[in-house]
Amino acid sequence: MDGTLTLVAVLRHRLRVRHYSVRTEEVYVAWVRRFVRYHGRRHPRSMGVAEVRAFLTHLAVAGHVSASTQNQCLAALMFLYRDVLEAPLTGPIDALRAKRAERLPTVLTREEVTRVLAAMHGTPQLMALVSYGGGLRVMECCQLRVKDVDLARREVMVRSGKGDKDRTTVLSDRAARALRAHLTRVARQHRADIAAGGGYVVLPEALRRKLGDAAARSWAWQWVFPATRGYRDVETGERRRHHLHESVLQRAVPEAARIAGVSKRVSCHTFRHSFATHLLESQHNIRLVQELLGHRDIRTTMRYTHVMSTARAGVRSPADLLEGWGGVVGEVSGGRGVGE
Repeated sequence: MDGTLTLVAVLRHRLRVRHYSVRTEEVYVAWVRRFVRYHGRRHPRSMGVAEVRAFLTHLAVAGHVSASTQNQCLAALMFLYRDVLEAPLTGPIDALRAKRAERLPTVLTREEVTRVLAAMHGTPQLMALVSYGGGLRVMECCQLRVKDVDLARREVMVRSGKGDKDRTTVLSDRAARALRAHLTRVARQHRADIAAGGGYVVLPEALRRKLGDAAARSWAWQWVFPATRGYRDVETGERRRHHLHESVLQRAVPEAARIAGVSKRVSCHTFRHSFATHLLESQHNIRLVQELLGHRDIRTTMRYTHVMSTARAGVRSPADLLEGWGGVVGEVSGGRGVGE
C-alpha cells in the first residue's frame, strides 16, 4: 500500500510538471489505482504489456466500457510506464488500442434549443445560453472569469481550453444582456464576501506569486458563475468561493430536455454540437467555425457537415417524387401494415 501511495504521489507530480489538467490528473490516478488493485496490488514495475492487455480485456469484456474509455485507460498506463517508471511499454502497443466507432453527434434544431432553454431557469439557463451561443464545453463555461467576458465587443475568451489552448468565441446579444444583470448580482455578493473577510478565488498556476494576494480578491479574477456557498481553504485558511460545480448544469440540461418533450439524448455538449451545425447551416466558413470551437484538426469540425439539415442542403427524398401514389402503406392495405 505504501508503495502505491508513493507511486501515486510521483504520478501526480509528473502530471503537474507537464501541466496536465486537474481533471486529467484525477482520471489517470484512478486508472492506475484500478490497474494495481486488479492485479492483486502488485507494483507496476513488476508488470508489463501482458498485464496491461489483461486489464484492458477485463474492462472491455466484463466492464463493457466504450472504446474511448478503454483508450483513456491505456493512455494513463502508458504515461505511468513512460514518464513515472521511466520504463516505456514495449511490444505491440498499438494492438492494445481499441477502435473507436465513428458516431455522429446529436444536434438539436433551433426550435428544440429554444424549448430546452425555455424549460430552464436561473443560473443554469444562463449558462446553457452562453454555452450554446459560443460553443463552449461545460467546464469552459463553469470556469469563466469576469475578465474573460467582454460585453461591449460580444466576445468570450476561453482560457486553457482542451489542449491547454486559449481561444476567443462569440457572445450573443441575448446572453450579454442577461450577463450584465447577472454580474451585477455577483458583484454585490463579492463585496459581501470581502466585507466578511473572504472574497478569495484560486488563481491559475503561479499567478498568485506574480500578482500578489490582492489579485485573488480582485473583481476581474472572480468566477462569472460562482458557487452558492464558500469554503475555507485548509492550507491558507482563506475564505474562498469556487465556481458553480459542473454537475448542476449536467443535471439541469437533460431534465429540461425531458420537460420540453425533446426525444433526443441531450447533454451539455449537445449545445456545442448544435452551435457548430447551425453556424455551418448558415453558410459560415468552416475554418471560422474551427477557430470558434478550438479544434486542432479541421477533420474534427468537418463531422458537423454530416449532420447538417438536409432541407438546408436542398436534399429532397426520392419518395416525395413518386407519381400515382394514393396514400401511405397502411391506407393502401386497408389499415394493415405490410406483411401482416
